[in-house]
Amino acid sequence: MLFVRIISLLPLGILYFFSDIMFVVAYYILGYRKKIVAENLLHAFPEKTQEERLAIEKAFYRNFTDSFAETIKLLTISRKELTKRFVIENPEMVLKRLDNGETVIGLSAHLFNWEGHQLAISRFTQQRSETVYLKVNNPFFDKLMKKIRGRMGGDLTERYGFQRNYLKNRDKNRLIVLAADQRPNQSEIRYGAKFMNRETVFFEGAERLAKKFGHAVVYGQVRKPKRGYYVFRYVLISEPPYAGTPAHSITHQFIKYTEENIRQEPSIYLWSHNRWKKT
Repeated sequence: MLFVRIISLLPLGILYFFSDIMFVVAYYILGYRKKIVAENLLHAFPEKTQEERLAIEKAFYRNFTDSFAETIKLLTISRKELTKRFVIENPEMVLKRLDNGETVIGLSAHLFNWEGHQLAISRFTQQRSETVYLKVNNPFFDKLMKKIRGRMGGDLTERYGFQRNYLKNRDKNRLIVLAADQRPNQSEIRYGAKFMNRETVFFEGAERLAKKFGHAVVYGQVRKPKRGYYVFRYVLISEPPYAGTPAHSITHQFIKYTEENIRQEPSIYLWSHNRWKKT
């Protein structure tokens, strides 16, 4: 951990130098998951030319390797630099509800840099946040990611312990952050819908939770204006009362916002993830 911390203290410009090397190795030498990326882009953007998809592919790998450099930097990044590089345009959408004693469910997708986004909003919410995460199999990296994600306050809850933890802390109002585009396991599959031109399975835990206990749901839009800088904006997906609302309404709206975000800036989505392995 000390070695990673020392690397993290380097300026981000130097870390990007190593990111450039990683890009060449991952894309040109190893061809890391290039078949999956190319297939995902073909299904998602059949209307684009091969040259256009190839440009997205290369830009994705640039963003992908940059995300490693940026995530390492998050271990020691100052509040000043975090605020400059990870801008949240309208945190008041969440904060006003928290101040009013409400619990808010925040849905995000795997758009770069989601780790920086989590730290940026935690800076505002402090202890009034809970991030649900998927445990990393490697103990060292699991410990590292927990250290990064918990730097600005808030609780971390492993995905499979979330339900129990929610019921235990039901009276504690907070922002609950969920990456809602993860691929469910077979036993967890709840709903199938069209996403980026393919039938896709989705968790519906967030929808059931919101409608059962009366929580508002917001989505975090992402833009990357230039290297090392991200802008996040929250939009309301739904809010109570939920009586009479159609089934899957929250999930459908999440899919809509995620698709719009991807189509606006396709190279910042995690195309190397085999999202459509299970249908």
